[in-house]
Amino acid sequence: MPVYPWPLFFFFFFVSTLISPSVFALSPQGEALLVWKNSLKGSLEVLNNWDPTDETPCRWFGVSCNFKNEVVELNLKYVDLLGNVPSNFSSLESLNKLILSGTNLTGPIPRQIVDLQELRLLDLSDNGLSGEIPGEICRLVKLEQLYLNTNRLEGEIPGEVGNLTGLVELTIYDNQLSGGIPGSIGNMKKLQVIRAGGNKNLEGPIPQEIGNCTNLVLLGLAETSISGFLPASLGNLKKLQTLAVYTALLSGQIPPELGDCTSLQNIYLYENSLTGSIPTRLGSLQNLQNLLLWQNNLVGVIPPELGNCRQLMVVDVSMNSLTGVIPESFGNLSLLQELQVSVNQISGKIPTQLGNCTGLTHIELDNNQLTGSIPTEFGNLFNLTLLFLWQNRLEGNIPPSLSNCHMLEAIDLSQNALTGPIPSGIFELQNLNKLLLLGNNLSGAIPPEIGNCSSLIRFRASNNKLTGSLPPDIGRLKNLNFFDLGSNRLSGIIPAEISGCKNLTFLDLHSNSITGNVPGSLNQLAALQFLDISENMIEGTLSPNFGSLSSLTKLILGQNRLSGPIPSELGLCSRLQLLDLSSNELEGPIPASLGKIPSLEIALNLSWNKLSGGIPEEFTALDRLGVLDVSYNQLSGDLHYLADLQNLVVLNVSHNNFSGHVPETSFFSKLPLSVLAGNPQLCLSSNKCSADDGGATRRGKAARVAMVILLCTACVLLLTALYIILGGRVRAYLARDGDLDNKDDMELGGPWEVTLSIIGHGRSGIVYRAIIPSGQTIAVKRFRSSEKYSAATFSSEITTLARIRHRNIVRLLGWAGNRKTKLLLYDYLPNGTLGALLHDGQGERVEWEIRFKIALGVAEGLAYLHHDCVPPILHRDIKTHNILLGDQYEPCLADFGLARFIEDENAGSFSAYPQFAGSYGYFAPEYASMLKITEKSDVYSYGVVLLEIITGKQPIDPHSQTNNTLFSGYENT
Repeated sequence: MPVYPWPLFFFFFFVSTLISPSVFALSPQGEALLVWKNSLKGSLEVLNNWDPTDETPCRWFGVSCNFKNEVVELNLKYVDLLGNVPSNFSSLESLNKLILSGTNLTGPIPRQIVDLQELRLLDLSDNGLSGEIPGEICRLVKLEQLYLNTNRLEGEIPGEVGNLTGLVELTIYDNQLSGGIPGSIGNMKKLQVIRAGGNKNLEGPIPQEIGNCTNLVLLGLAETSISGFLPASLGNLKKLQTLAVYTALLSGQIPPELGDCTSLQNIYLYENSLTGSIPTRLGSLQNLQNLLLWQNNLVGVIPPELGNCRQLMVVDVSMNSLTGVIPESFGNLSLLQELQVSVNQISGKIPTQLGNCTGLTHIELDNNQLTGSIPTEFGNLFNLTLLFLWQNRLEGNIPPSLSNCHMLEAIDLSQNALTGPIPSGIFELQNLNKLLLLGNNLSGAIPPEIGNCSSLIRFRASNNKLTGSLPPDIGRLKNLNFFDLGSNRLSGIIPAEISGCKNLTFLDLHSNSITGNVPGSLNQLAALQFLDISENMIEGTLSPNFGSLSSLTKLILGQNRLSGPIPSELGLCSRLQLLDLSSNELEGPIPASLGKIPSLEIALNLSWNKLSGGIPEEFTALDRLGVLDVSYNQLSGDLHYLADLQNLVVLNVSHNNFSGHVPETSFFSKLPLSVLAGNPQLCLSSNKCSADDGGATRRGKAARVAMVILLCTACVLLLTALYIILGGRVRAYLARDGDLDNKDDMELGGPWEVTLSIIGHGRSGIVYRAIIPSGQTIAVKRFRSSEKYSAATFSSEITTLARIRHRNIVRLLGWAGNRKTKLLLYDYLPNGTLGALLHDGQGERVEWEIRFKIALGVAEGLAYLHHDCVPPILHRDIKTHNILLGDQYEPCLADFGLARFIEDENAGSFSAYPQFAGSYGYFAPEYASMLKITEKSDVYSYGVVLLEIITGKQPIDPHSQTNNTLFSGYENT
């Protein structure tokens, strides 16, 4: 019987189709991956080949399998998944690589990750993961690489991390981790990389056990709160190549044992509080390439042994307190690219051997005490791009050989004692964009070759002895932005060609002997913001074209020989903040258009001219103006248009022909008579202005003179009486500190019955409220006789307050003193101190409008001290208890006993026995360690006050058992 195969074939085909769904079903691993995929919300086009009809996921995108078709790797790096880390790991038991970096994952790391016992690489970096690092990760004993960096993980590093004895790389930087580094890390003998920087709250010391990680190549703990000493056990790490613990809170000395880390290439320990000297043993590090120790508190000398580190490329030890000289051995560093030793106390000469370091690109030796001349050998540095030698004691000429350094981009030789001419060859440097030579003794003319330096952006050579005229060639400097030649001996005219400097924003030629007219071509400098040609011999009239300088913010033309009227077109300079036309021969009326400049807020000085007419009505709109001086003119009319200028701090209308009543405002009532003097027909508010004939006018004038004399006499008598009463008759009370300090009120006898009551205790004495017979309430500050700095503090406060006047600075009324007692008399401000307002149970009731008003007022007072006083004044003790509040909560800075003028020799210098300035919690950290103070220190203190105003918390409260302070833990620093 014949056999027919076709029916049999169809039979088996039919059977196979029936059973295929069960025989070829997707594996559990694939199903788990599909379940996870379906939970994701990102752009998943690349996962389109994840086909549920496949038998295994081994051909899917990002999936790799072994020969058993088991998933061993899942790599979806930089795929926009947008979801959570998969939590069903039970079926992926063979997985040894899980790479999900940069996939937009959020949420916590699931604890089920412990199921992946074969895992060797886990990369969840560059996501938005939150929560803590689960301790279960530490049970993945085969793990070799762990990348969790750049997430939002918080909490502590698990103490069990030491169980990962096979781990080679631990990368957890840029998270929000806190706590310390577990000592168990010493168990991880195979560890090569630790990167935990960028966790601001990671704190505590580096554990001594780190020295057991003898395979460590990189230790990165930068930008953390790691504190304490660098452990000496670091010397055990013979394979360590990079030590990066910068911008942290390290203290103590650099351990000499680092010199045993013979593989070290990079030492990054800058921005800490390290002390002591730089270990000489670092000179044995033959592989060292980068040594960055800037902004610490290091002392001693720069070790000459560093010259043995022949691989050194960058040395930065700036912003320390190093002394001694720059080692000549640095001339051996043929690979050196950057040498930065700024802001130290280095002395001696610049070693000529540095000329051998032909790879140098940056030399920064500024702010030291270097002497001698600039080495001519610097001309050999063909790769040099930056040369900063400013603020030293260098002498001699600028070496012409610098013109060989064709790569130079920036030269700053300011504030030295350099002499001779500016080498013309410097202006042949086609990459030079910054040349700063101010504050030297340079002489000679500006070389005409300056026009060849087409790359020049910033040129400053003020405060020298330069002569000759400005070369017309400067007009070829199309990129010039800043041109400063003030305080020299220049003559000739301002060349019209200067209009070619189309990008010029700053032009300063003040205090020279420049003649001629103001060139009309200046109006072509559309970008010009600052123009100062004051204190010259410039003649002619002001061009109306000045009005086209729409970017101009400061125009200073004072002390010249300008004549004619003030052009009304100046009112078109809508950004003008300061206008000084004083000490010229200008005439005619004040243009009304000046009152329409909305930004005029710093000063308007028209004094010492021949101006006539009245104050324009438009001046009522100058409600932001701080200083107005129209003295020594021929102006007339009354002053009522100035009555409502709320921001005026300084006003001088003296020696004009003003008439009528002085406006009866608080500001005018506090003006000294000197700023109103020389106006015969101007009446004080307490007088009656006469409209009679000449005889009556003369009688009125005599009466006013008599009244002024009487007022002055009364003031003298008042101060004398206060001196006698408070400094003499109650001397017995005032001399007994122990008795007086405990009295809340005290009656003073004598011709006046003056009641004193204690209202505050300051750094240097006690403050009383006094009611004098006229009924006026004043504040009296008595300095403690036992105060070590009493005399100096008393003198400082008088000297400071006598020179300043601002609505946000307490007003000094007078003073009295003898050998035992020193008194200062102030305006009384009834709302006490800001500190009391915030912290005596009233803080929660202070409205935000008042807080803002106080913060703004303090800032304006501080800005006045720093920017409007000449010289600037440092308060040095800004705090809430030195801010007094008026009846409308207007703030006033007080307690100037520690104030210093910037020009004072000791204002910002070191002292073997310094008078500590500032208050705990308010002084800047660098001042606490270096006892050096600048305007920035006041600004730091103001920042603390601002935080205090906003949060209501005190900076430091040693009695508090809570964290209700701004700087909890500050007292331990």
